Amino acid sequence: MTTANPQPLRHFHVPETAWVERQMPRFTGAEREAVLQRIKALLQERDAVLVAHYYVHEDLQRLAEETGGCVSDSLEMARFGRDHPASTLVVAGVRFMGETAKILSPEKRVLMPTLEAECSLDLGCPADAFAAFCDAHPERTVVVYSNTSAEVKARADYVVTSSIAQRLVAHLAGRGEKILWAPDRHLGHYIRETTGADMVLWDTTCVVHDEFRARALEDLRREHPEAAVLVHPESPARVIAQADAVGSTSQLIQAARELPHETLIVATDSGIFYKMHQEVPHKTLLAAPTGGRSATCHSCAHCPWMAMNGLGNLLHVLEHGGNEVHVEESVRQGALRSTQRMLDFAQGRQTPVLGHGDA
Repeated sequence: MTTANPQPLRHFHVPETAWVERQMPRFTGAEREAVLQRIKALLQERDAVLVAHYYVHEDLQRLAEETGGCVSDSLEMARFGRDHPASTLVVAGVRFMGETAKILSPEKRVLMPTLEAECSLDLGCPADAFAAFCDAHPERTVVVYSNTSAEVKARADYVVTSSIAQRLVAHLAGRGEKILWAPDRHLGHYIRETTGADMVLWDTTCVVHDEFRARALEDLRREHPEAAVLVHPESPARVIAQADAVGSTSQLIQAARELPHETLIVATDSGIFYKMHQEVPHKTLLAAPTGGRSATCHSCAHCPWMAMNGLGNLLHVLEHGGNEVHVEESVRQGALRSTQRMLDFAQGRQTPVLGHGDA
């Protein structure tokens, strides 16, 4: 069963990835090398560490690696930042990732190259509308994806990442709990189908993964019958149905290493290719087909908001400050509680049985 949202979602503008990339400063030759060296020096001077998501430009991923930072998924970015001795975390990603870092590390300064880097799942699940949705289903355990605002996390019973969502929901369902899921309906549908859980779903999708096309993928598979298909579960069901491996960003990289296939068709943000090429340099990586480079294609397999992170605005925030992430303390405490429940579950500690109204 899928439940419609209780009120129309706010409309938001999705910038075209190509347009965003044209606005970013371009550095070449000696100028680019000077920028890189200046950023490295400033990270040391500011007692800062750079944590970057798999989907940002490879320049930032490489820079994080070279300076002792982290390239990973959103939760591992936050955990790395929490455990790192640096007093300042610089988060290259989208806004909810900076918030997650602040939720786990309130004593640290959290900066981002830009605070304009949003996420369609976050924007598509505003806290006030989500609260009304929860109020309409008070008997359900509220499980939200990490791609949400701190306010939404604070309203939830559990936060999950794509790597642990199935296992946690299956555990809750095994205890007889009914689930309210938000925000990605494709991921929610996949979890419901694979766990058998009783779930109502919020109705929002990722602008990147929603663009993958099942029929075009079938055509590409016919052209490359030797290829394995790797799919992120935020993708439509007919795309997931063709997968040899379904999983989070980290799980897809692991599958690329472990599968024997020499050709891989990858249905997630193309930013992941940098890390995949490192792990399997001998394999051929093909991007799964999207809606095409037309007026209807928001992302063309690359998040336009991730594309807002670049060397230029990273240098600017390190030189001049600003773009600091703040989370109001009462909200942070609520979001930490729901996030900590997931962390406890991942570490093998029993999840609590929640009563009505528990958060």
